[in-house]
Amino acid sequence: MAKHKKKDEELDRRAKRRFGIEQTLRYRLLYGSRVTESGTGRTLNISSSGVWFTTEGVLGTGLPVELSMSWPVRLNDVCPMKLMIYGCVVRSDHSSAALAIERYEFRTQSTAALPLYEENAVRLPT
Repeated sequence: MAKHKKKDEELDRRAKRRFGIEQTLRYRLLYGSRVTESGTGRTLNISSSGVWFTTEGVLGTGLPVELSMSWPVRLNDVCPMKLMIYGCVVRSDHSSAALAIERYEFRTQSTAALPLYEENAVRLPT
């Protein structure tokens, strides 16, 4: 078993560690300031330099893409976050693509207008 693990590690020579984060995402292919195509998918893995994600079709290599996904951790345990990733497609097949990250930013997301006690399922006496 240890022999196979070492062999697998030798085959994966990526410079950055990949994390198996699976999140629903939206992608938009950009041509200047215009959106030429959009779709939904799921991240398969992510690192500080790239994202591998499912697609609804083949994305052209070299195309600029904007990804947006809900971040699985809340800011201060309260505020939902969205991760925006901008980069170019480096590989694609009929159901997935790899994106080289050029830049990214976290944005806060609005929540439904529920009072805090309702959101946390705390019942007030009536």
